[in-house]
Amino acid sequence: MTQTKTFEDIRREAKAEWEALEHSQKPRIFVGTATCGMAAGAEEVLRAIEKELTQRGIEAIITQVGCIGLCYSEPMVDIVRPGQARVSYGSVTPEMVPRLIEEHLVNGNPCSDLALGTLGDGQAGDIPSLFELPVLKPQVRIVLRHCGLIDPENIRHYIANGGYSGLAKALQMTPDEVIGEMKKSGLRGRGGAGFPTGQKWDFCRKSPGREKYIICNADEGDPGAFMNRSLLEGDPHSVLEGMIIGAYAMGASEGYLYCRAEYPLALKRLRIAMGQMEQYGLLGDGILGSGFGFHLKIKEGAGAFVCGEETALMASIEGKRGMPRSRPPFPAVSGLWSKPTNINNVETWANAAAIFQNGADWYAGYGVEGNRGTKTFSLVGKVERTGLIEVTLGITLGEIINSIGGGIVGGKAFKAVQTGGPSGGCLSSDFLNSPVDYESLTKAGSIMGSGGMIVLDEDTCVVDLARYFLTFVQNESCGKCVPCRVGTRQMLRILERITEGEGKPDDIEELQRLAETARDGSLCALGSTAPNPVLTTLRYFRKEYEAHINEKRCPARACQKLVSCYILPDKCEGCGICIKTCPVEAIAGGKRMIHVIDQTKCTRCGACIDVCPPRFSAIVKVSGEKIEVPEEPIPVVPKKKQEKRSEGE
Repeated sequence: MTQTKTFEDIRREAKAEWEALEHSQKPRIFVGTATCGMAAGAEEVLRAIEKELTQRGIEAIITQVGCIGLCYSEPMVDIVRPGQARVSYGSVTPEMVPRLIEEHLVNGNPCSDLALGTLGDGQAGDIPSLFELPVLKPQVRIVLRHCGLIDPENIRHYIANGGYSGLAKALQMTPDEVIGEMKKSGLRGRGGAGFPTGQKWDFCRKSPGREKYIICNADEGDPGAFMNRSLLEGDPHSVLEGMIIGAYAMGASEGYLYCRAEYPLALKRLRIAMGQMEQYGLLGDGILGSGFGFHLKIKEGAGAFVCGEETALMASIEGKRGMPRSRPPFPAVSGLWSKPTNINNVETWANAAAIFQNGADWYAGYGVEGNRGTKTFSLVGKVERTGLIEVTLGITLGEIINSIGGGIVGGKAFKAVQTGGPSGGCLSSDFLNSPVDYESLTKAGSIMGSGGMIVLDEDTCVVDLARYFLTFVQNESCGKCVPCRVGTRQMLRILERITEGEGKPDDIEELQRLAETARDGSLCALGSTAPNPVLTTLRYFRKEYEAHINEKRCPARACQKLVSCYILPDKCEGCGICIKTCPVEAIAGGKRMIHVIDQTKCTRCGACIDVCPPRFSAIVKVSGEKIEVPEEPIPVVPKKKQEKRSEGE
């Protein structure tokens, strides 16, 4: 495209193309090919669709889209016949493709037994609207408004749906007016700290110096977190538009998008998007015919968790080892190459684009006082419906877990939720009615973080969970400051001893002391928040620590050195399935013999429990209990004889 065209010309052409697609006489098929979809088999499904269409001689428009958020239902495929509703199908396999093509695409009869819901206008029999499903109905999609609906590799799809209109509007305003609009929106940084975005932009703008930089922090490293990755894969232009608006407001002519190399699809789609922007005059010199120019580079990170901290991230861009530095001076004064710099995360930049497309008042209408707008979360763990969600700030944890997540898997009891990843806290059931906002989570001892939310059930040991997160942050510590380097290692050693049944009575007090020292004395946010899992589990689950230390018992029966597996003699039927499954040959017994487990060989992996037929449920895992079982295999007593013996007694 030529840069001599006005933005109105570009938008008019994009809308015309979009309208032509919407009213195409060819059937359309959408396939979710974000990382979650690909991991679930979307590539194989896509090939099966292409093969089936070729064999039948059907011409159809196939569009690859990002993740709509229903990760538990991937791979997802949407089918649209001309003039009919768009129907979404979940958990699609290559074997399902011929039926979907035959019944829906050819005969016009949507497969209601396989469908999740409809999208857009129109109905398809008794199939409900997708956004009326319990998982989506409570959500408000601002950041994720395009994910799963448009082709992320086609800039015209984004422009046709309002994209870059926010940038065009911002370029008609003064930088001070742009910052004023950001302040009015109430947006706070979505990277975790929650600092007011407009104020942060204002600091950078007012810092003296002609050279300024802006950075997008896409170094998402929390275990179980995928909010930023999914957004970059499903709607990269929203992030890039927000960055250019911010650069104009702060007077920056250069910027970096720092993304970890483990996100190859996100990086691919970002590079495609940036190339398209240059063609349309949206990136480079004289953006949209204005006197403002902005140049953007991608910096691939090597996966160091500490580089999520802004000063460590800047050191990495400069080619140095990613290590934090003390502040002040803050990046707004002296950042990248000692120049004024502003860093926001992926979600913050995407929100900025939405704010200027729709207005600050519109955005401030969502959320609650002091916590405006929405927040994306990766909802994972022991919930029925895992995935990417977006909710207004102020919603309760219980609404997220039970209404959106569908409750705990298998009907088990809820135990806790970890928010904010390894730097966050583990909150008990007492907080299910608590609002999800920056202040409430901080008061509870946790953090918002970038949006990781891990749900735990009754089978999770919180002591072992704290050990796991301490292992992660201890490995990821840069080692620069003593409280973090030494403190996390010492806490980890104590937790390891406790989970192995070697805990001492004074371990709890020692953990508390070490955690508080690391929190108060560490140089950067990694060290100061690393103790949160320990502090919150000690605060809300102290009895579980005491059981491990004083009784040598794991209430959740999860710590392997504190549990034993037994075969119940009155339930074992001698089927032999467990013997074939045991990886260490710890189970003995013949056909129609009550099996026994050699406790000296057993690793407590639980594989035998998983395969024992439910009608028997003969194998149990216990902690701190002794069960009377035969030492050697003995013949199974038939049920009728057992009943007669009981009557005789």
